[in-house]
Amino acid sequence: MKQSNLLFMSAAMMLASCGGTKEAGQNGALIERSDIKIEGQRMTPEALWAMGRIGSVAVSPDEKQIAYSVAYYSVPDNKSNNELFVMNADGSNNKQITRDNWQESQPAWIKDGKKIAFLCNESGSSQVWEMNPDGTERKQLTQYDGDIEGFAFSPDGKKLLFIAQVKTVQSTADKHPDLPKATGIIVTDLMYKHWDEWVTTAPHPFVAEFDGNGISNVKDILEGLPYESPMKPFGGIEQLAWSPASDKVAFTCRMKTGLAYAISTDSDIYEYDVQKGGFVNLCKQDAKASDGQTEMAGYDTNPQYSPDGKYIAWQSMERDGYEADLNRLCVMDRATGEKRFVSQGFQSNVDAFLWNKDSRSIFFLGVWQGRTQIYNTGLEDDKHIYQLTNGMYDYASMALCGNSMIAKRHSMSMGDEIFSIDQLDSKPFPVCMFGTDTYNNADSNTPVEEIYPVTQLTFENKQIYDQLEMGKVEGRWMKTTDGKQMLTWVIYPPHFDPNKKYPTLLFCEGGPQSPVSQFWSYRWNFQIMAANDYIIVAPNRRGLPGFGVEWNEAISGDYGGQCMKDYFTAIDEMAKEPFVDKDRLGCVGASFGGFSVYWLAGHHDKRFKAFIAHDGIFNMEMQYLETEEKWFANWDMGGAYWEKNNATAQRTFANSPHLFVDKWDTPILCIHGEKDFRILANQAMAAFDAAVMRGVPAELLIYPDENHWVLKPQNGILWQRTFFEWLDKWLKPAKQ
Repeated sequence: MKQSNLLFMSAAMMLASCGGTKEAGQNGALIERSDIKIEGQRMTPEALWAMGRIGSVAVSPDEKQIAYSVAYYSVPDNKSNNELFVMNADGSNNKQITRDNWQESQPAWIKDGKKIAFLCNESGSSQVWEMNPDGTERKQLTQYDGDIEGFAFSPDGKKLLFIAQVKTVQSTADKHPDLPKATGIIVTDLMYKHWDEWVTTAPHPFVAEFDGNGISNVKDILEGLPYESPMKPFGGIEQLAWSPASDKVAFTCRMKTGLAYAISTDSDIYEYDVQKGGFVNLCKQDAKASDGQTEMAGYDTNPQYSPDGKYIAWQSMERDGYEADLNRLCVMDRATGEKRFVSQGFQSNVDAFLWNKDSRSIFFLGVWQGRTQIYNTGLEDDKHIYQLTNGMYDYASMALCGNSMIAKRHSMSMGDEIFSIDQLDSKPFPVCMFGTDTYNNADSNTPVEEIYPVTQLTFENKQIYDQLEMGKVEGRWMKTTDGKQMLTWVIYPPHFDPNKKYPTLLFCEGGPQSPVSQFWSYRWNFQIMAANDYIIVAPNRRGLPGFGVEWNEAISGDYGGQCMKDYFTAIDEMAKEPFVDKDRLGCVGASFGGFSVYWLAGHHDKRFKAFIAHDGIFNMEMQYLETEEKWFANWDMGGAYWEKNNATAQRTFANSPHLFVDKWDTPILCIHGEKDFRILANQAMAAFDAAVMRGVPAELLIYPDENHWVLKPQNGILWQRTFFEWLDKWLKPAKQ
């Protein structure tokens, strides 16, 4: 379901999919860039998994070089490998500086740019290492007893901030040492499970002295406390920050456990004094007033100090219990404590941000009308938002480099590559004009004028893209049943022939409040669907960010309402086209998209001939009790099903998909991971059982070792094959 920051979610998923120390070692063939040969110019599952995936990007202190990581996958070995690269800031002289089966990741320039620090598991656990920018003179810097999951050196280079897990829950063996092989888990409070794990540890931030060769005087900032910082499941080093003077550490923390943790999103920004010890709450006047009823009651995350040290900024949500609340940019004057929200002119979420060098303005990423672009807002003039980038793609990270911005960029037709937005000092940033259909009927083949020159620096997967024919991506504005305009992405098969009729898929987005932007997925990939000769219809239905606050919030407490009407609008409008075969329509989706599929299966009035639901909610009453993040259920469902006088909650549960199984009449494939603790696998099992008992053709794909996503290469290939075998069976009967 929806995460507050999709950028960091994807980063965490990348780390998870890359494996940890358990798969470390030099066994087997080196996993590196693929030389795959593709026939027929069509995307395949094997082609997707052959692509290198660019991760962390770091600009050198002199702004002349860029270090970055790439993850490579091996389907036969069913694992991955991370390697590091260095190139000049203009993209020239690109060199791979590691080449082994150890997991090297998170490069960072240290010692005035003379060395690159990175994480590596060569010693048997994940530790901080260093090497020259050419890859020579590798040396291990830390010997911590446990895995280091993220790190940041202080600006003065004398200290190391790092993240490691600490034990917070007694194990069964701790309580009963004579039963070391007992597998039972004794639970006494909520949040005993989270996303894909039984919770026994919490990440803590540690500060240590660094003498250039190793660390000493290691201090746990949260020593003895059961709280987590960064916050699970996706938080990383971006949730902590050094002050420019190296005397303070700001960190994100939700100081709650058990039931209080499960029902609240009220996290705060704390500041730790490195010399004196102890920390203060920057969000609350009273550090103890973290009850969701005071100021800054929602998610407060990802602090960053201004370069001059006068300010600290962070992302802030207003309301407790609402994970999809408007994510604002808060700036606090460190001298006075005054706080201001400087993104008021932006009608969508601030997804990530970066201070300008002059400390007078802030760059940020945000989605608007289905595209994530780079913007700027000033501290003096916070009413106007200025735009730096434009076009049919999403940006995903930012780093300043001279008069340029280094950023990752992707689209529905290309995975992440590194780009440079140049000549930022050549003209003022233009003021954004919100509220207009800027991209009416735009498509990826229509040139869009860039605001500043843009240069592609990496070509990680060029050898694969050169072998592929991508389908056209088109944006259409459609009139909804309540008279509003909805942006719908349409992706066509390669070599599209308007004189032919094509089977067509309605894509249902998850979240429920995640944008249908120009995203690139290695599983829910629109181009591979198009390569299998399907037209894809992906609406930005009610409940998605990037179209104003009202549009985004319209889904909460109304799962079976206007958002479902929006789905029907999208598929019905496309079905009017002569090249859409209205007798061969399918519907697919995951998470809330999976719920949507289950719901539509009971209400579609024979529109569709095949359904696929992945990790979806089938029984809303059971979901309310089964999910671990209760704040989500309380907000989006409106309350508990036993609250008979709660009209919103009663409407929610009256629209539970399982109540409409008597109307199911269409083949359905249910997919789920048994390690998914957000939406338990019994939801798919129940849906499959119901379909079979109703006499509806059904299939169930269960992954005992996957969570809310499918992360292992061979499982990913199996997912794609099963996906298209099912669709082809029911939407391409001539092939049988």
